[in-house]
Amino acid sequence: MPRADWRELYASNRATIARAGIAPAEAISFPSRAGAPNGLRAVAPGRGGLPKLGRSGHQALIHVARGLDPSTPAPLVCMLHGCTQDPATFAASTLMNDAADRHGFVVLYPGQNRGDNPQGCWNWFLPEHQRRERGEPAAIAGLVRDLIETSSDCTVDGGRVFAAGLSSGGAMAAILAACYPDLFAAVAVHSGLPYNSATSMSSAFDVMASGAADADAHARAARAAMGDHARPVPSIVIHGTADRIVAPANAINVLRQSMAANHLAAPESCDHDVARPTSSRSGKVDGGHAYTQSRWTDGRGAPMHELLEVDGLGHAWSGGAAGGSYTDPRGPSATEAIWAFFALTAADPPRV
Repeated sequence: MPRADWRELYASNRATIARAGIAPAEAISFPSRAGAPNGLRAVAPGRGGLPKLGRSGHQALIHVARGLDPSTPAPLVCMLHGCTQDPATFAASTLMNDAADRHGFVVLYPGQNRGDNPQGCWNWFLPEHQRRERGEPAAIAGLVRDLIETSSDCTVDGGRVFAAGLSSGGAMAAILAACYPDLFAAVAVHSGLPYNSATSMSSAFDVMASGAADADAHARAARAAMGDHARPVPSIVIHGTADRIVAPANAINVLRQSMAANHLAAPESCDHDVARPTSSRSGKVDGGHAYTQSRWTDGRGAPMHELLEVDGLGHAWSGGAAGGSYTDPRGPSATEAIWAFFALTAADPPRV
């Protein structure tokens, strides 16, 4: 199968961002040895610098919040970059390390191996990367487990591990939620796509352009992927209404899939309708984008789902660093919204 030129596709998005007056930042190279810029550290359990994840050769960076007590279990956010990005550029663009320092958590940034995808995309659209203990999901889950079990820099609370991602990273985050509900307590999908919504590169472009064709079937697929580990996984979905790379329809489809899969896993406690949020409010960033934030809670009032729709936002991390890699600082902070949602779900986790 011929490879698509993701760089050409994403270049059109970068041009749109530039026309909005947001200059792209100088690229930050991903280090080949231990040590990294912007407060990042290479993950190095034992010797040998950056670790390998299984046979895939993925590398990762970690940020431990300043002042974090290594003996006190802390939450972990696993951040998955989009196409043409790497862990260092993604960290700098999303400002997630700053949020970690403020709120006291650990951030893990796995990186796609350019040998597996020359343009840095996670291969979310291939069946071999949509199953538990296989492919890229297994590699990412393996690194998270290693960090929980062996890290000397911090102590990770295994009950407060979260996945978040942008674009192809958002699609991979949805895969992790379906395949590893026992590992990831909640998920954030920013400008991403539903689990199992594509099974080839051609179908990936179709779903990116118009959204998934059968949300109910994808929900059943997500529930099946959970297997014996099935449980409700809270989700926050963030998307721009002007996204020309991943159609905004995918945001509703991700949300609908998550709601339906959770209902199949726990029918008595999870019964939500995308058209009937528990609460909804509108706001606007000074000098920036307007947005609508909708939330769905369970019968106990615990948060289960959130949708942040940003008017006029393209294919970019909302509220990210000015001039960052695929960021738009004029939107509400996706980073703060994601952490706030994760913190709420950790304080009152769903019950089966």
